Amino acid sequence: MGEFIMAAQNGRNIPMEDKIFGISRRANEMKEERGADAVINATIGALLDDDGDLMVLSSVDDTFMGLDPEEYASYAPIGGTPAFRRAVIKAAFGKYEPKGFTEAVASPGGTGAIRNVIANYSCPGDKVLTSDWHWSPYGTIASEIGRGIATYEMFTEDRKYNIPALKAKIEELLAVQDRLVVIINTPAHNPTGYALTVDDWKQVADVLKNVPPEKKVALLVDAAYIDFAGDEEEQRAFLPVLETLPENVLPIMAYSASKTYTIYGMRCGADICLAPTKEIAEEFRRVCEFSARGRWSNCAKAAQSIIARIFADETLLEKVTAERAEIRQMLLARGKAFEEEAAKAGLAIVPFDGGFFVSIPCDDPDALSARLEKEGIFLVPLAKGLRVSVASVSEDKCRLIPAKIVEAMKAEAGAQA
Repeated sequence: MGEFIMAAQNGRNIPMEDKIFGISRRANEMKEERGADAVINATIGALLDDDGDLMVLSSVDDTFMGLDPEEYASYAPIGGTPAFRRAVIKAAFGKYEPKGFTEAVASPGGTGAIRNVIANYSCPGDKVLTSDWHWSPYGTIASEIGRGIATYEMFTEDRKYNIPALKAKIEELLAVQDRLVVIINTPAHNPTGYALTVDDWKQVADVLKNVPPEKKVALLVDAAYIDFAGDEEEQRAFLPVLETLPENVLPIMAYSASKTYTIYGMRCGADICLAPTKEIAEEFRRVCEFSARGRWSNCAKAAQSIIARIFADETLLEKVTAERAEIRQMLLARGKAFEEEAAKAGLAIVPFDGGFFVSIPCDDPDALSARLEKEGIFLVPLAKGLRVSVASVSEDKCRLIPAKIVEAMKAEAGAQA
């Protein structure tokens, strides 16, 4: 693009259009032109049914419709309503009862939660660490507040979580900066669907226990998709490991109620700390509320009231949980269908366990994505491959896509030969 006219670039790389939303826009345009049957739009990070319509938990919708004006029209406190803060900790941790000190601060979705951690636990000019396969807006969030992104190779050659690479990069960064935010997106990692095992987490903890005591690390667990990864309690089995960390390493969960309760447009999330001392927990709450005040002031109250109502009514909570479980089984079936067909087609995919997305490594993601678009298949090109949203397409379409990708790979290879 040309030079900025009035706006300040401030060192940021600002595209003409967000890549994911741009691809989705083109998919919708093709759908209008050729009809819905001619298009597979696997870009959307929301649960859609087999007809492409948004899936919303009916029990959550009924709760929303029953709110009183005071529960949605008045301002919420900056950090969230007291009932929401209590409820969101229960929602995030499930049956696990932390031994340390917890505080929750409301945010506009998981994105706001990530932003507040980077703002308060790193310094301008610092690098934030995450894996090479990662949600690209991490970089946008970091650059908006004067930070950068550093990555490590996520998988070893035998397709295991790459602890040595993580360790080396942590040591490299802490040699030149005093603070470090480490983002680990699990379970149901975006964009790969991978989940760290409890053993992986123990090894991560061992690495962090060796951080020099004068250095400070915020371990941000981006758990946006935790309730769509598999059994809700099994997926939380790693939480006790976080409480074995030393005082100079603060575990924080970025939790997305927007996704768990299918209320994406209400933008509801929270940062939740698992602090070893009361003082660190209180500081966490204070600094996150301060940042919230300066960025978005307070969050929408309706979603907070919905979550609070659900956790105040055991019968309603059971209904919501059961309804979500049904949708989760549909989602897992789609992911496994894609995995099965990829194996049949000889298509290599990144290790997948569950969640909204599957990823395919390839050499030229943009070119391959553009070729597939001509065939009516819309996927998201990443730095190292393509992302497929199994959340937004039917199981039948999940079974069609792998062979189509293989065909496009062969055609692309032929065109470049």
